[in-house]
Amino acid sequence: MEKNKIVVLLTILLLSANGVLFAQHARFVNSGTITYEKRVNMFAVLTRRYAKSKSSFMEQALEQYKKSQPQFQTFQSTLSFNKSAALYTPIEQNKPSGGFFGNDPTIDLKKIIYTDFNTKKSISQKTLYEETYLIEDTTRQIHWKITSETREIAGYNCRRANALVMDSIYVVAFYTDQIPVSGGPESFTGLPGMILGLALPHENVTWFATKVEDASVPQANLNPPKKGTKFDNAGLLKSLKENLEDWGEYAQDILKAMML
Repeated sequence: MEKNKIVVLLTILLLSANGVLFAQHARFVNSGTITYEKRVNMFAVLTRRYAKSKSSFMEQALEQYKKSQPQFQTFQSTLSFNKSAALYTPIEQNKPSGGFFGNDPTIDLKKIIYTDFNTKKSISQKTLYEETYLIEDTTRQIHWKITSETREIAGYNCRRANALVMDSIYVVAFYTDQIPVSGGPESFTGLPGMILGLALPHENVTWFATKVEDASVPQANLNPPKKGTKFDNAGLLKSLKENLEDWGEYAQDILKAMML
């Protein structure tokens, strides 16, 4: 009987020791820089956009684009973060012109987005053609539905969550609680961990982390943008609608890109 008790006690001690070792080696990242790759399925985006135009010129331009350009355009961005704030910035790249559709700002509208996790405030700088806007408002409130689906992204175990934003845009996100910071690419936040993968399936665009650098990021390095005409989200939407009222169907694509 005494021998059995000793065996049980040793087993408990070993399990406890393993648990301590696991806890010591478990690494939770609270500060660092994430590199994201954005991929846009240009064939799908342009086909959908111009399907209603019934224009022979646009049809020919689209066919020529498919023959001369890659199906996917890719863009790089970084998200530097700590427990208090995050700064999302595009990485400037020398890319081919993209032909007739190469200067379309709705494909990759350059955005600098600062998010304050403590105050739930967002400051974003967005440039549309020759105009730069500075939008200060609360962070977007997203009603996420967390699922049981998982996948690995950039070496981190991630869980899937779904949501609907702007009333009609379906969003799929993959977040990791190994980075317990409620941030993500663009203006997508609000999950119990960092978003490393994001897809807007019906918009034919994705963002996925390609690298996570675990390093201290001082608050002094997370400076919000300051350039641009100031608006809140409601004021920006009102101004854009007034300025784009004669732009037809294309105005809806610009509004979506600017407000997303």
